[in-house]
Amino acid sequence: MTRPTLRFLTMLAMALAALGAHVRAMAVPLDEPEVSRVREVIVAQLSALATDDADKAFETATPEVRAAIGSSNRFLAMVRAAYPMVYRPASVSFLKPEEEDGSVLQLVEIKDGDDKSWLALFALERQPDQTWRISGCVVAENHWQSV
Repeated sequence: MTRPTLRFLTMLAMALAALGAHVRAMAVPLDEPEVSRVREVIVAQLSALATDDADKAFETATPEVRAAIGSSNRFLAMVRAAYPMVYRPASVSFLKPEEEDGSVLQLVEIKDGDDKSWLALFALERQPDQTWRISGCVVAENHWQSV
């Protein structure tokens, strides 16, 4: 990842943290069954990436993301190149997700193989069949080291 990209992601994460109180005022906490369903989708993607199962990883994305990327192999290559900490995390810790207008933001602390801490903000959207799919992910280095 280039320094300007990392700098942008860091600034984005800081802006999200600054807006946290505002977002919490508008967002609705999820009930436990929904929290589990949201986490299951992210865990399914991480598990599929861990075994290089491009098709299963790709299935966790929204139809719009799949259309934009084009194929499961392109998706796997993109994650491998741009998000190595997501591609092969050493550990993950989920924070409490929040829902607003049918979308969920799920913050995940990821530690990579070098024990470096990252914050990954996954956006998920509820699908017509009531399942959750990942619509995006932004990752920034965790300068706070513990969330």
